[in-house]
Amino acid sequence: MSHHHLVIGAGPVGRHVATLLAERGERVTVVTRSGRDTGLSGVGHVALDASDAEALTRTADGAAVLYNCANPGDYTQWERTWPPLAASMLSAAERTGAVYAITGNLYPYGPVDRPMRPDTPDAATDHKGILRARLWADALGAHRAGRVRAVEVRASDYVGPGIGANGHVTRVLPAALQGKAVTMIGRTDLPHTFTDVLDVARTLVAAASDERAHGRTWMVPSNAPRTQRQALTDVLAAAGEPPVPVRRVPAAAIRALGLVSPMMRELADMTYQWTAPYVVDDAESRTWFGIEPTPWDEVCRRTVA
Repeated sequence: MSHHHLVIGAGPVGRHVATLLAERGERVTVVTRSGRDTGLSGVGHVALDASDAEALTRTADGAAVLYNCANPGDYTQWERTWPPLAASMLSAAERTGAVYAITGNLYPYGPVDRPMRPDTPDAATDHKGILRARLWADALGAHRAGRVRAVEVRASDYVGPGIGANGHVTRVLPAALQGKAVTMIGRTDLPHTFTDVLDVARTLVAAASDERAHGRTWMVPSNAPRTQRQALTDVLAAAGEPPVPVRRVPAAAIRALGLVSPMMRELADMTYQWTAPYVVDDAESRTWFGIEPTPWDEVCRRTVA
């Protein structure tokens, strides 16, 4: 029997989630402010401000799952945009009985000195990480109180199609494909986990459909860590292009730029991710869901495409 699935957001994760569900024969509706057609076969579209809890609840009525694939891109606006948006989605899930499946990230953990696991404490020190940790705590509290069924999957920096300027590798890829030297943030010689956006969607859909998986966070299965330089070089090789010189912007320079640029100030808060190894331990998710990451060679080809 087909169920209705409501996907909030038409970014890379939302589009992949909608595609996976539609291919499975499910009824899928993607919610965005514009309601613009994504061009995905078998997927419906609704124009809606998802921070309007009343309107979202009406749209979610009868839905089996509400997928939070929203991603307000401007860090400087997170404190304004995320709380009402997340509260609205949580409220809609509570009112309609839909499973609340959240696309998370690693920000809540803050600076770490070992591989991150689901049981790694949320100990963020910057306001964006603290905010994301609080939003999950709100959902978890509602889950434990029996008001909603919630689950969150957490991924590292995205690679794959559709990431563009929001990804550390894809941001510099257009210039690198032209053979130009590029600049990347922090150390470019440290192991760092990169997650394919398709694997984020696969894990989110699997976690939403498994009642035993609810009430906690899960790591998205990801390939073995690469350095920034290695990841870029591998993607270039998939396009048949040679390596390019990779310069780096030290964390201190980002902090200095933050004195005059609000966006650079937000990035400076996150430079701990690029000054030490930043690695995910996804063993539990692989075993539980039976999901292996998309092979790295394929990830690189998809990223180029």
